[in-house]
Amino acid sequence: MLRINDISFSIEGRPLFEGASAVIPNGHKVGLVGRNGAGKTTLFKLIRGELTLDGGDLSLPTRAKIGGVAQEVPSSETSLLDTVLAADTERAALLQEAEAASDPTRIAEIQTRLADIDAWSAEGRAATILKGLGFDDDEQLKPCSDFSGGWRMRVALAAVLFAQPDLLLLDEPTNYLDLEGALWLEAYLAKYPHTVIIISHDRGLLNRAVGAILHLDERKLTFYQGPYDQFARQRAEQRALQAAMAKKQQARRDHMQAFVDRFKAKASKAKQAQSRLKMIEKMDMIASPEQVAKRVFTFPEPEELSPPIISIEGGAVGYTDTPVLNRLNLRIDQDDRIALLGRNGQGKSTLSKLLSDRLVLMQGKAVKANKLRIGFFAQHQVDELHVNETPLQHMISARPGVLHSKLRAQLAGFGLGPEQAETEVGRLSGGQKARLSLLLATLDAPHLLILDEPTNHLDIESREALVEALTAYSGAVILVSHDMHLLSMVADRLWLVSDGTVTPYEDDLDSYRKMLLTPTKPVSKSTKKPATPPVVKGPSRDEILALRAEARKSEARVEKLNDMRDKLAKKLADPALYDDAKRGELDVWNKKYAEVMDALERAEAMWMTALEKLEKTGAA
Repeated sequence: MLRINDISFSIEGRPLFEGASAVIPNGHKVGLVGRNGAGKTTLFKLIRGELTLDGGDLSLPTRAKIGGVAQEVPSSETSLLDTVLAADTERAALLQEAEAASDPTRIAEIQTRLADIDAWSAEGRAATILKGLGFDDDEQLKPCSDFSGGWRMRVALAAVLFAQPDLLLLDEPTNYLDLEGALWLEAYLAKYPHTVIIISHDRGLLNRAVGAILHLDERKLTFYQGPYDQFARQRAEQRALQAAMAKKQQARRDHMQAFVDRFKAKASKAKQAQSRLKMIEKMDMIASPEQVAKRVFTFPEPEELSPPIISIEGGAVGYTDTPVLNRLNLRIDQDDRIALLGRNGQGKSTLSKLLSDRLVLMQGKAVKANKLRIGFFAQHQVDELHVNETPLQHMISARPGVLHSKLRAQLAGFGLGPEQAETEVGRLSGGQKARLSLLLATLDAPHLLILDEPTNHLDIESREALVEALTAYSGAVILVSHDMHLLSMVADRLWLVSDGTVTPYEDDLDSYRKMLLTPTKPVSKSTKKPATPPVVKGPSRDEILALRAEARKSEARVEKLNDMRDKLAKKLADPALYDDAKRGELDVWNKKYAEVMDALERAEAMWMTALEKLEKTGAA
């Protein structure tokens, strides 16, 4: 049991904890939440004894082991598997002693203890953890030096999970995982045999892997039973009550202030007025929820382009002479919200680079709308910000000649106020850096916004604000993210990047999650049945669902183009457009009308083809 008793702690005179207390029962899985900068990581350091408390105390059972993810596994020639196995220091020490021991009694004690800690299954357990975090059998035998820093962070996570400390402290563990790794970690932590405290802003993880929430707010700690959504409901009720109390208090203050304003100059009432003024000064005002600074994102709105904005037929893309993705037949419209699914290494990043013009097709045909602007955000861009420059200086470099007041307003539209605008990037929080990178990626009002893990380092309020902004955004969005909540709230189309190509995924995210967490059973050679002649069958249920989805999509595209055609026809019916002075403008509108009619003709043909295929199955 972890006891946090009346602790106080300050950094450079700024108090982070004042009389904070909490009790974490043994075996509980707890999510530690709070705004960026509230002190969550500092609390972990205090628990580990890396910092000294100003007051109060923290206590754990005697000999309890505390574990957390190291900054990174060193770049060594030790294999990934051996690196993880070495994390269980007791097992490693016992095995080393067993080789040198000669006393029969001690040898027996060592063997008994090795059996107690299940040492002989250790290699299998370590391999399972590494596989869950994205390393296949061959990669597990490679040296750590073969992998980049982000991948070595996964090895560090695997090592601490394998060591199974009595108190496991994880600080944003999904930030360096993909969706598949994050889902595996959720399932693993839910079954972890000891106490876990996780700092996370991932609602899916906080709903499925933990059973309690420890909330850090106003320098205090409050323990809530239940997953995050239950905590959020309780907090909403508290905030509603707080708002009502703040309203009553403000009415009382206004009443007293009105008395002071009315009678402060009147001799007979001056004493009473002065008394009420002192009462106003002493009032401990309750901050209403509306007074809390709203975490916002304000994306500039692009103009509408004729559909599709991107079309690829028979495409192949890769690096040098080696294609990673083949048979690409893709279409993106400006109102699309697409999530890219697929295991790590299947080509999601390659597809993102192709769509953002960082790679070109090796074969096939790609057509893009005229004047198409594409915004691209990836985590490496956050790391490439100039640490010695302020956000305002970044904006001045990106928009030379624009009034500084306008640039400041754009920064404020992404939650970077006057103070942050003048702070060097190196001193900003991870969330503030991510906001700046998102702003720079969207400055040109892109028609297509490609976001690769946009929620890393953003707190929950910021993630919700990003969901709202993307929902209101009038451009297309392509998302790669381990945040299931973000994907479920924003994406209305799912693309599966797998087996060297990209196909629509017609099921939902919950089904995809179940599929990933269902272990694939190897086919036993001894029970393999003899081959039988193929039986001709009708289309499968999945094929019929795919055809129905294609028909619905085609029909929706035809309706959209019909609506666009009607708007353009109305525009072309305006007599003023035919004045000689507007001849150039008329040519533009006629060209747009011709493009829409051409697109409409092709869309209707695709719709009819889809319906014919569906009719042939007998399932229309």
